[in-house]
Amino acid sequence: MFLREAASAIQKQLPKRQCTSTGSCGRWVYAPFLLLLVFLISTQSVLGGQSVKYLPGYGELPFELETGYVSVNESELFDYFIPSQGDPQEKNIPEETERNMATERKSDHYSSQLFPKNLLHNSHFNTNSPLLSTLNVLQLLLVLVLCTSTFAAFSQSIVKTLPGYAGDLPFKLETGYVSVGEWNDVHLFYYFIESEGDPDLDPLILWLTGGPGCSSFCGLAYEIGPIQFDTEHFDGKFPNLTLNPFSWTKVASIIFLDAPVGTGFSYADYAESYVVDDLLAATDNYNFLLKWLMDHPKFLSNKLYVGGDSYSGIIVPIIVQKIYDGNSEVGVQPLLNLQGYILGNPLTSEHDDKNARIEFAHRLALLSDKLYKSIKHNCHGEYVNIDPNNAPCIKDLTLVTECLANLDTAQILEPNCAYASRNSSKLKWDRRLIEEEPTDLLLLPVVPKFWCRIYNYIPSYIWANDERVRQALRIRKGTIEKWVRCNESLSYTEDVFTSLDYHRNLSHTSLRALVYSGDHDMLVPYLGTHKWIEALNLTVDDEWRPWFVDGQNGGYTMSYVNNGYHLTFATIKARKKTQPI
Repeated sequence: MFLREAASAIQKQLPKRQCTSTGSCGRWVYAPFLLLLVFLISTQSVLGGQSVKYLPGYGELPFELETGYVSVNESELFDYFIPSQGDPQEKNIPEETERNMATERKSDHYSSQLFPKNLLHNSHFNTNSPLLSTLNVLQLLLVLVLCTSTFAAFSQSIVKTLPGYAGDLPFKLETGYVSVGEWNDVHLFYYFIESEGDPDLDPLILWLTGGPGCSSFCGLAYEIGPIQFDTEHFDGKFPNLTLNPFSWTKVASIIFLDAPVGTGFSYADYAESYVVDDLLAATDNYNFLLKWLMDHPKFLSNKLYVGGDSYSGIIVPIIVQKIYDGNSEVGVQPLLNLQGYILGNPLTSEHDDKNARIEFAHRLALLSDKLYKSIKHNCHGEYVNIDPNNAPCIKDLTLVTECLANLDTAQILEPNCAYASRNSSKLKWDRRLIEEEPTDLLLLPVVPKFWCRIYNYIPSYIWANDERVRQALRIRKGTIEKWVRCNESLSYTEDVFTSLDYHRNLSHTSLRALVYSGDHDMLVPYLGTHKWIEALNLTVDDEWRPWFVDGQNGGYTMSYVNNGYHLTFATIKARKKTQPI
């Protein structure tokens, strides 16, 4: 808290911030401040430095800016370098001031002794001097920067090997953190895998896993990534990794993002920064993408898609809307080459998705015609918000609960996990069914009496909490004590009750959308998804038809258009929730 208060005090001493025509203000964007800052930081380029031409909220910079890292002992210090806009060789600071600013230098970069006592407390300085006043502000600011930049806003590493996989990885894996939030105190962890095809031309996908609070490692290792656990030969010890021949990285580069903060390996510096809601989570994800692409400019020209499953059906449309709006605003850079979005078994409206379960259960022969007609009549088509005085409706719902007992509602054809049935009434209607308790999982026998899909998650807990893995992934020590697949203790407010309005807005753009559903998922039934798509009042472009893989029926699909907008809906035969194509 001290750092925040001190930074706020410094900001008040600085001249009024300069704002763009869009109303965006740069917290530290002030030319004299930047010009003086260069004398305190460096007069030469930074080791590993990179030129920055745009800043979000400002646009194209009217001065040169270079950012980079300098290694000091075992730490990497992040710095900003801005050459003078006049004569970079001319010395405008008084000689006495310059002498007092002398520090231990190393390759023309300031080393660890940045603030000698004679600079911070010098009786020769006139305390009323405007220059000194500004320098005092800068000194304190730089102290704050040093205190808070132990881990910089950008941190990335190339991972060539992973424990559990024999030999070098046959794909390019990068892991790292990007700092977001008002104070850059939220550090979102990501796994980035370059396309195994043509990374220069193949699309870029930002992928989010649902929850909220489920790690994107789920998407990487259990859904669309290039590696997976060898569950067939898993014996309860350290698991082995194998390649996924159906990985989406064969044709696309993918960023798997642990979001919101508190998910996976993502963390924050302050307890209050863990308090998140839908809109804030979407904003953090959008800012992550802007910063990541500024740090990886080679991918700015690639076609960009945002994707996710389950609860991401709420977050992804908000992010896409933010990107679309950002591209339309004057001065917001960089422009993102947004092409569309991808949603798998997406929660769109919790009420509507739940309400579709009765009709879904009847269509799959889980409810009799007689019971379905009765409950439809007695409940008037409303199965979520029940009138407590409607006794016939309540009676029919009780019978429905009995008919659906001990089913795996995420995939009704698969066994129901024994430990998960401890609260059967909850399981039938709560999408958090699939968010297992890690303690329960690790206590399960190595060879259970019957197979359950959720058992396949056991290796992830062993693997991600191994110190060798954390070193390989460059996880910052002391940030995450115990990795969990899905964090159920998030301080998270679900304040967007439906994302349908975002879909309506996006349907008037030229974007493309793919929405797919497992046809045996009763948590987010395909019927509910199809109904909200129909509610968009799009024009049918391709009627309901089967789609095939190697001559076999893989499900059904139909497509819609609205001027330049194109949406494809597909079902996947006998697939469960969050099971991608």
